Amino acid sequence: MPKLIETRADVELMVNQFYQKIRQDAELGPIFDEVAQVDWDVHLPKMYDFWEGILFGTLNYAGRPMPPHFRLTQKHTLTPVHFDRWLALFFENVDDLFEGDKAQEVKYRAYSIATIMNNRVQQVNAQMEFEN
Repeated sequence: MPKLIETRADVELMVNQFYQKIRQDAELGPIFDEVAQVDWDVHLPKMYDFWEGILFGTLNYAGRPMPPHFRLTQKHTLTPVHFDRWLALFFENVDDLFEGDKAQEVKYRAYSIATIMNNRVQQVNAQMEFEN
């Protein structure tokens, strides 16, 4: 039964379940595990901090998410389809676990982030095409 997002533990549950879905996904799983070779012991705590900061205003996250995605699209072209799939899995995950204002907020924020990130990555892709 869905519950409210109220604590960091809720954020950790959301992030852990989401990345389990990502890793099991036929399209995105190989990108994360084989191409990006994500170190999950490092990545997951960063994502806890990132989403906790978005939802609760904590200042634990100090990363720069765009450069790794720019480097990744140079190895394996990231397309709008990838971002759409990421977002669909994110929404599905939130809806499975949570309800209420924070659940709606995290989905809105994820949509905004995915849109901006996709636009920027597509600019990098276009620049690489132009240079080649």
